[in-house]
Amino acid sequence: MTATRRHGAELVDAIHQAVLAEMAEHGYAGTTYEGVAARAGTSKTVLYRRWPRKAEMALDALMESSPDPVIPADTGSLSGDLKALLRAMHSTMERAGRQTMLSLLAELDRPAAELLFIRGSAFLEPLLARARGRGELGPGAVPPRMVTMALDLVRHEVLIVGSLTEDSIDMIVDEMTIPLLRARSMA
Repeated sequence: MTATRRHGAELVDAIHQAVLAEMAEHGYAGTTYEGVAARAGTSKTVLYRRWPRKAEMALDALMESSPDPVIPADTGSLSGDLKALLRAMHSTMERAGRQTMLSLLAELDRPAAELLFIRGSAFLEPLLARARGRGELGPGAVPPRMVTMALDLVRHEVLIVGSLTEDSIDMIVDEMTIPLLRARSMA
């Protein structure tokens, strides 16, 4: 009996699983095209054709394996909503691992690196809309950098400082982000 050759989504899924398994076993630095190809039952040529750089292959596997963040349930306050989103974002980053995230940021070009962070920012606008509806924020426009500031601060804590505590989340949300959003949206 001969092995059936896999194509398309089935092959890509097997490669993604192999990349994740290699990174879990050997870390990002120890993950190789050879190891991924052997584990996925394919050739290095197939991998190089689709992902010319290891960082691109790892990013693709991480993005596909990460569940899409969900807009947190309405907690009744912007503070509660933001904290729920930041905890979810932190959980996603922890699954990938700090060292892997830092390695990917170092190796990827800017547009690819931004993919690591773009998903979370799409979930902020609904939270702000709910806060406006509750009267917590004014009708004024808030610049995109201010909108994503909480996410940026969490990334800093996780990637640069190396940890994120509940106290840090409270400070980021209650003492920095919400006062800034309120002041700007009321202006």
